[in-house]
Amino acid sequence: MSSSSSKRHSILPPTSTSGPKPPVQFSSSITIADSTVLTGSNPILISSESVLHPRSRIDSLAGRISIGRRCIIHERATLGSVGTSGRITERGVTLGDYVTVEVGASVEAGDTVVGEGTVVGVGAKIGAGAVIGRNCTITARSVIAAGEVLRDNTVVYSNGMRRVDRRGVAELRKKGQARQIGVLRMMIPSNPGKFQ
Repeated sequence: MSSSSSKRHSILPPTSTSGPKPPVQFSSSITIADSTVLTGSNPILISSESVLHPRSRIDSLAGRISIGRRCIIHERATLGSVGTSGRITERGVTLGDYVTVEVGASVEAGDTVVGEGTVVGVGAKIGAGAVIGRNCTITARSVIAAGEVLRDNTVVYSNGMRRVDRRGVAELRKKGQARQIGVLRMMIPSNPGKFQ
């Protein structure tokens, strides 16, 4: 083997994109994939039966991250990202119970609140300081502006249109979420000890 060939093989890619290790407080019943990224210096709290998919990212550099019970954070979803201004706000993110943050969605830090039973769709963005009511649906690729307030049961479409959902299906959605979590717990190998 030539010396240039051995040099190529001796250089390994980084194993992690981690920063400082944050203080964490987990329920014993969470499911957190080994490839989930937790970083930052403020506390990260994850309540019972919540699921963090592989490659999801929780960043507590800007403030405390609190994830309610039976939440699902999908692949490449980010909680606690710093907004486009790049300012560190010292304020975090709070997710109520039964919240789903779908693939590639982003929830910026800044006292941002996502209410119980809300779904943040694929690739959607919730701006810093936004307050999302209970049982809202933020459809794929929608953007909620920084500091915006949405009342309960609001549906936001990617073209900016909105309506109030009057179907009254919140309890059915919770039951569906609980079933989905049961399946995910069997599918995703969990390793909470890695992060503590």
